[in-house]
This record gives sequence, C-alpha cells and structure tokens, in this order.
Amino acid sequence: MQSLNNHVWNKKLQPVEKIVQFGEGNFLRAFVDWMVHEMNHKSDFNGSVVVVQPIEHGMIDKLNDQDGLYTLYLQGMKDGVAVREHTVVESISRGINPYQDHDQYMEVAASTDLRFVFSNTTEAGIAFEANDRLEDKPQKSFPGKLTAFLYKRFQAFEGSMDKGLIIIPCELIDRNGEKLKRIVLQYAELWKLEPAFVSWIEEANTFCCSLVDRIVPGYPRDSITEITEQLGYEDSLVVVGEQYHLWVIEGPEWIKDELPTEAAGLNVLVVEDMTPYRTRKVAILNGAHTALMPVAYLYGLETVSEAIEHEVVGVYVKELLSDEIMPTIDLPQEELQSYANDVIERFLNPYVQHYLMSISLNSISKFKTRDLPSLLHYVERKGELPERLVFSLSALISFYRGRRGEETIQLVDDADILVWFAMLWSNWDGTDSGLYELANDVLAADYRWGCNLNEVVGLTDKVAKGLIAIERIGMQQALQQLVSKS
Repeated sequence: MQSLNNHVWNKKLQPVEKIVQFGEGNFLRAFVDWMVHEMNHKSDFNGSVVVVQPIEHGMIDKLNDQDGLYTLYLQGMKDGVAVREHTVVESISRGINPYQDHDQYMEVAASTDLRFVFSNTTEAGIAFEANDRLEDKPQKSFPGKLTAFLYKRFQAFEGSMDKGLIIIPCELIDRNGEKLKRIVLQYAELWKLEPAFVSWIEEANTFCCSLVDRIVPGYPRDSITEITEQLGYEDSLVVVGEQYHLWVIEGPEWIKDELPTEAAGLNVLVVEDMTPYRTRKVAILNGAHTALMPVAYLYGLETVSEAIEHEVVGVYVKELLSDEIMPTIDLPQEELQSYANDVIERFLNPYVQHYLMSISLNSISKFKTRDLPSLLHYVERKGELPERLVFSLSALISFYRGRRGEETIQLVDDADILVWFAMLWSNWDGTDSGLYELANDVLAADYRWGCNLNEVVGLTDKVAKGLIAIERIGMQQALQQLVSKS
C-alpha cells in the first residue's frame, strides 16, 4: 500500500507561503493548519504554512516525506448528531528543521509573501533562555529563534514598517502574546540590537494573545489498522480531533480582513479583550469538569459522558452551569448558554472515553483556579452560597479520603497534598463533629486556596454538612437530596 504524498493525493490548490509556524504537533495540525485549509478552499486567503521544528528531534522528516499532507479525522457531536468525517489537509507547503537547514529557515524571514507567525511549543516553550546568542544556529528557545528570525527580516527589508508580521501564539498560557513579545524584547536587549529594531518590533509587528479550544486526542494508535484500510493509503501523521473548535484572538479589528475565518465558516473571534472568553472557558468547560469529577466518581460512575447522561448527576451538572457558574461571568446570557450547550454536547462525544480519574490529577489546584473564583463571585453577587459548587467541594474532600466504598482510589497529586489529606483523614475520630473539624482544617489552608475560606460566611457549615451527608448516607443519596431540593 502506498504512503500518502503528492503522487497519491493531488493538491487542489498551490497557495503562497504566508505563514511560518513553530511546531508540527497534533494540535496545530488539527486546529490551525486545518483552519488554513478551510480558508483556502472557502475564501480568497490563498496562503500556505511553512512549518519550523522548534526542537532538534521532531516529525519534520515525516511531514516532508508526505509532502506536507496528512489526514484529519473530526469526530463528535455536530448539531446534536454524532458525526465522524475525515479530510486530507493540504495547507502545509513544507517543513524545515532549523538544526539541519538553518540557512533555509532564515531565507523564509526574507519572504515578501510572509504575513503570519503561529506557534504551539507547549506551555514551557515561551520562556527566556539566558544562554541563547544571536549567532547560534539555531537558538535553543522558541522566543530566541523567533527574535533571530525577526531580526533577519528587519535587516532584509531595511526596517520597512510594512514588512512586520502578525504573531499569534497558541500556547496554553495566559496572555501568551504579551509574554512572547516581552521575551523577544528581552533578547533584543541581551544581544544589544539597535534601537531601530526595537522600534520596528513595537510598531511594525502585531503580537496577539489568543485562546484555543479543541480536544485533540492525536494519533489513533488503537484504530490505525482499520483507518488505513478505510483510506487505502498509509499515513503516519493521521490525527484525530473533536468537531468543536474555538479560537479567540485578542487584536485589532483589521486582522479579520487578512484572516478570513468568517468567510470560511470557522468559529474564530477577533476581540478587543479576550479576558471574558478565557474566564468563560475556564469556568464553564474546565470548571464543570473539575466540579463534576468527585461527585460523579463517588456516585459510582467512570466517564464524563456517563455523568452527563445520568438522570441525577446530569441534572446536577446542568444546574451547576446554568444557576451558579454562568451568573458569575460578564458576557451576554444567550452567548453563555450557547457555549454551555456546546460544552454539554462535547461531554457527550461518543468517540471519546473521557475517564473521570484521568481528570482527577491535581484536583485541589484545579478547584482553586477553576471553581473557587465562581464560588466567591457568586457569594459577592448573590449574597448567598452556591449550593452545588459547595457540595462539589465537600465531595472533593471526601474523594481525597482515597476510598470509594471498599475500593481504594489511586489519588494523583503533589506529595505534600496527599500526605496532608492522609493525616487529616487518619486523625478523624469517626464523629460528625470530627468531620466539621476536618472541613474547617481544609478550608483554613490559605496557602492552598489563597485565603482562609472559613472567613466566607456560612461556608464551613455548608461544606461540613455536605461532607457529613456523603460519609453517612453515601454520595448517591446525598446528591439525590440536593437535586430534589433544587
């Protein structure tokens, strides 16, 4: 059987190289490169991607062996129906390994067609490496490589202000564009580059913060034999993603003219301030995940989809979103409800078995960043406690006891947190008052929560009551009482 390449698959278009992309991994290929493919076929974008391998060892050779082609499977809920479809993505023109072809990499910087820089070099990728030097071929860090690349462009066009680039990082860190720009300027200072270059970075280039959202399981190892038979060719870069996608770009309105995502029917938002959208994602998508985990798992369920479909747990999660999380976010109600509906639909994806235990990792820090802000904002706005979020906190304390009936829970968290909970639970004397003291001790840990939660009026009593109910009558009955009450 032949491998996928230009001999097997004839590209419909031959667009110009408008984009340089740092990163060749699954996410960018299932997200950004797919979007470029869609824009090329559904709008007048006419742009292709030059992929730069950001680390010494990667997949550029495989990508070039396949002439930049790969198959993307999108599977999940689409308009209420489970849909599984695939396409050959044609947007990548070539890949470059700057560790082997540094001159070719630098030649791209002088391209008159180049307009965009995209990246996803993992959360640790946007970092300053003090040992990077301008003369390195290449620099170790991604920001170092980018700075050298931009300096080459600055020199090639003699600082022309119309040759700046639109730089949109996709790394999953807050204010990613601002951080990347700050490090680029840090390298300019370290390398003693001329003030004119610094002015060119500031005035000619546009660094955008962005928020990306699509679940990408990646290469389908378990089903690749079946997929290969279906396709009729071998593809070592098959990638699987969910149907849902969202890209929020914080930048000037004119970016829409250069990046015609709307004409291609893509869920891309160019906004002045992405903060509410990041809050929305963290609170609704991630917050719901974290809040439902201990409740659903202690109830006896194993996966997220089971939890959403369950007649009791499903009601709990949906009311948690609509009644307690959404009211704390400053976006139009209709927009929030639409996003929440999308989240529920994604949780029901029949093609993804999202195990509750797989999202239990570091649940204390997750609750602090994802759910505690919603809880505190609710109290601030409503003057009362959000019962479902508080119950989730009770369930989380119970979860860290490490028992589900007669079964031992394999807890995964920082060692000091596991030791802390083990000590708290081993000191419990078996009484209700002992559970109250335990809840009080957990909430008092300001070094874990950022504040002493016992100071939130009524929170200690309500967390303790939830914990007592879970321990005395079990999660199923305790949750049933909460849902029936609502």
